[in-house]
Amino acid sequence: MPIITLTTDLGLSDYYVAAVKGSILCELPDVTIVDVTHDVPKFDRMKTGYILRNAYKFFPEGTIHIIGVESLEDEQTPHVAIKANGHYFIGADTGVFSLILKHPADEIVQLNFDKQNFGSSFPMQSIFVPAACHLARGGTLQVIGRLIDGYRKMLMPSATRGESHLGASIQFIDSYGNIITNITHELFEVAGQRQRFEIILRKNLHAITKISKNYNDVPEGELLAIFNTENRLEISLNRGSAAKLLGLKVNDSLRVEFHAD
Repeated sequence: MPIITLTTDLGLSDYYVAAVKGSILCELPDVTIVDVTHDVPKFDRMKTGYILRNAYKFFPEGTIHIIGVESLEDEQTPHVAIKANGHYFIGADTGVFSLILKHPADEIVQLNFDKQNFGSSFPMQSIFVPAACHLARGGTLQVIGRLIDGYRKMLMPSATRGESHLGASIQFIDSYGNIITNITHELFEVAGQRQRFEIILRKNLHAITKISKNYNDVPEGELLAIFNTENRLEISLNRGSAAKLLGLKVNDSLRVEFHAD
């Protein structure tokens, strides 16, 4: 049974999500529709990429992922369908695919639906849905589009490494207020070489000196550091919001200092 996922910034107070689902079900009554989220902040491709990058890998191969964030097409932003890692992704080529996929795609097409017949004011419903249903029936990409070489790239800031420190930026803050950085576990281990360390937060007002295994390793109301399921350094507050306590937001920086014994 085919699976189609939806990731959008449409919210649930309007009719838009229902219209998309109804259009899918009219074509494929037995399809499974999964809502990844409809609460992406408006036009936030960075958060879209982070959420779908971490979600899609848990779905079976062959799943089709519709992205309904910044979905309008223009000369620089075509509608595309991509096959990668055994999955299909459909959306506007805003750069979001480079935030989702770590490796080159197997196949990419620019969708060739006639916009006069299908309309363009709500492309998620009028263009992405027919493309997804075609793929769910076992159709091929080249029937619905022409092959193109690649998709737009967005540069993500990388952690910086100094002689005795790492500089990081905040990539994502989840609904719990957990702060996810761009420091990977591998980089942390290589840079630190098992030395003592301090994670410096808010101009030395707060510091963390150990890595926890889970959120309950510290008493309620205390800060902790953990490597999450993506193996990224995460700053959390047990039973609270680390972002709110520290006053931090996406793209703010923090620092890890290493000290030789």
